[in-house]
Amino acid sequence: MNKITPNLLDKAIMYFSPKAGMTRLASRAQFNTLADSGYIGASTSRRSMMSWNTTAGSSDTEDLPGLDKLRQRSRDHYRNTPLITGAINTKAYNVIGAGLQLQSTINNDYLGISDKEAAQWQKNTEFEFRLWAEEKTADIEQTKTFYEMQSVAFVSSMISGDVFALTPYVKRKNNPYSLAIMLIEADRCSTPNAKELEKNVHTGIKVDDNGAPVSYYFSKKHPADDYEFKWTEVPALGKSGRKNVIHLYSQVRPHQKRGVPLLAPVIENLKQLQDYTNAELTAALVSGLFTVFVKTQSGEIPDPLADSSLSLDNDEYSLGAGAIVGLAEGEEITTANPNRPNTAFDGFTTSIIKQIAAGLDMPYELLMKHFSASYSASRGALLEAWKAFKTRRTWFANNFCKPIYEEFLIEAVLLGRINAPGFLEDPAIKKAYCGAVWVGPTQGQLDPTKETNAAELRVRSGFSTRTKEAAEMNGSDFDMNIKKAKDESAKMIESGLAKIEIEGEPI
Repeated sequence: MNKITPNLLDKAIMYFSPKAGMTRLASRAQFNTLADSGYIGASTSRRSMMSWNTTAGSSDTEDLPGLDKLRQRSRDHYRNTPLITGAINTKAYNVIGAGLQLQSTINNDYLGISDKEAAQWQKNTEFEFRLWAEEKTADIEQTKTFYEMQSVAFVSSMISGDVFALTPYVKRKNNPYSLAIMLIEADRCSTPNAKELEKNVHTGIKVDDNGAPVSYYFSKKHPADDYEFKWTEVPALGKSGRKNVIHLYSQVRPHQKRGVPLLAPVIENLKQLQDYTNAELTAALVSGLFTVFVKTQSGEIPDPLADSSLSLDNDEYSLGAGAIVGLAEGEEITTANPNRPNTAFDGFTTSIIKQIAAGLDMPYELLMKHFSASYSASRGALLEAWKAFKTRRTWFANNFCKPIYEEFLIEAVLLGRINAPGFLEDPAIKKAYCGAVWVGPTQGQLDPTKETNAAELRVRSGFSTRTKEAAEMNGSDFDMNIKKAKDESAKMIESGLAKIEIEGEPI
């Protein structure tokens, strides 16, 4: 039970009625005990918890007021903090790489078509998609291919919290497809001045009574460049139900309207670590200059500029290899020693960086690109990292690649370039045709021999397929591998350099 100190009222009551006073103190002690009988984290009387003031607010009231400042500081870290530049780029390299590639996987059983017909449809659709995606006309600015846009969208969502993509049609001369993607930075989605008092508009997003987005308000330019503050309202869906706006952000709380930068929990730690590193670097630089002080009785030394008898080149106060310098009576040499480099610097910063790595959901070894432990430990770190990478890739594919691919298929079917009966009439048929897998960078291999043997064992045991293992090991297509291997073997036999064996018998 916590100790109860009587206040003035308690003392007054005890003076006139000691029994009533004691009962009062006992009741207060019992109340405090009940209040602290649950989780210690909810205690308000413990000394360690008394000064911890928290609020109970929605995601909008807690996240939105400081969102602009979080974005600014997050971007500054990405530009000027090497640790964060490497962390974000490492995530982008492993999740997106050169761009997630489409592998069409339609549900031919539901569509009632044969495996051969399905394979041909998938091959044709993948070619048509590359015809659009590999050209810079896929970007409304015509500066990026669809695969390059993926990297920009992913990095922007990490450092800004969210990013938007519009899907307008723009006629192109050298491409049959008109679908163009317009990427919009998070800052441009904001509430117009005339709409600030409307309760259903939150940081540029207008929602219905259920919280579903109805429309988005985008400024004509970035707020830092647009001094006229003009906005355009874009409906979330077109009249036909077409998706006009793709909002890419990671939602962690119900009713959350906007995304929060990945660096939000570690921004302060990063800033203090950066300041500490700069201070240590400056101290080490000063120690390298080897500053020397001359102590005199008067506190002054001769000034060559004031005394013409002395020269700046005079060896009297110069340092040199093997130099012998005479000092006047009462003068003494003292050197400055800032005790740098600091021997505790590496251990301390490593501890802080490990905490930052945990906040970024990335193993320390991968964050620092430093694998000095055993094979098992290094492989464990990579496996843990790839859990996060694969989860993030699935999130990105579902929320960015998938809706854009569906918009592409709609135009391709309307143009008659892809034959998909019932696609526009039946949502179930549309879903069967839209099946796809998005293939990206594969997990690194620390020991290729061990991991290849493990993949072969999984295939033989029926736990995996050759198609899946080929995609995960090096990002290749198994069917294409077989075709290429067959062609290569035929050429080797034709040249007389090799023979093919079937079931162990040479032919």
